[in-house]
Amino acid sequence: MSGSQPQAGRGVPCLRCRGLCTGFEPHSWRKICKSCKCSQEEHSLSSELDDDRKIGRLLSDSKYATLTARLKGGDGVRIYKRNRMIVTNPNISGKDPTFDTITYEWAPPGLTQKLAMQYMELVPKELQPVAGTDGALHRRRRLARQLPLHDQDPAQCRGLAEGEQQLMHEFVKKYKAEALGVGEVALPGQGGGGKEEEKPQDKSIDPGRAPESPNGALESAAGHYRCESCQQPVPGDCPVVFAERAGYSRQWHPACFVCCRCAEPLVDLIYFWKSGAAWCGRHYCESLRPRCAGCDEIIFSEDFQQVEGLAWHNKHFACLECETLLTGKPFTLANTSLLCTTCSQSRV
Repeated sequence: MSGSQPQAGRGVPCLRCRGLCTGFEPHSWRKICKSCKCSQEEHSLSSELDDDRKIGRLLSDSKYATLTARLKGGDGVRIYKRNRMIVTNPNISGKDPTFDTITYEWAPPGLTQKLAMQYMELVPKELQPVAGTDGALHRRRRLARQLPLHDQDPAQCRGLAEGEQQLMHEFVKKYKAEALGVGEVALPGQGGGGKEEEKPQDKSIDPGRAPESPNGALESAAGHYRCESCQQPVPGDCPVVFAERAGYSRQWHPACFVCCRCAEPLVDLIYFWKSGAAWCGRHYCESLRPRCAGCDEIIFSEDFQQVEGLAWHNKHFACLECETLLTGKPFTLANTSLLCTTCSQSRV
């Protein structure tokens, strides 16, 4: 099945190549630039609208569909209702007062601006998604890395064999129903609206955990709430992140709500819950099915190549440089890239 192909020259020159790459040159099936071999996210290929469409597709047909809206003239397509926040501060340093405006490209929805700003101040400054800063760029790159479109849309996959499209549809439907979640920001003890009867509890909670307070939030002996990750106390007036699928007895510092596998902050608080922990989309999918190291897509066939813990579609078990198929042939493995003996020697 052939997926859509990014256009040549789109995106920004790859930062890793220090000016040697002038723009993205799409490979026929790898998710990399043919010129510099760097990933699509390094080139910032997608637009804001592309990103909002992708998250809208992910959240549609799930319990979080309320975070999406139907796109006018979009044939039923739903788009992410991304919450932006504009903060205006007076600047009285000059003769005449002026105003400084800061736009956050994403902020937790449903909060007062004061509480939203408290949340932002608890996020490392370099990761705050302020428009025009590295923080905003990091957010969009995490979107591309953690939530690749080819993990949810079979039309974007070029590695699927005939008959595997339905397997992928079922895979996506299952993770939307059983694992997908969006974190909620609130003060400790106020997650889920503070209504205990509406708070599902995770069955994997350790029976040896600390006792709970009457409102369901874990407390230390000193009466403070504690972060699920670092186990440090959280003041009652400090915003925290709740994950509905974990149960509202658990909360995280904003900076501690990260993927249990890669430790990256979960972009826009979108998580996947499994085995008592939050995962990013990429690593959740990889925990269930192998991912092809060649095309970066999930493998749904039971017949594939494996080397040193990595996996490839049979048709993608090929040299990175010359594309020679390497099944039954000698090769070297450089990081996650396969090289035939000829290309390997030419690199020396």
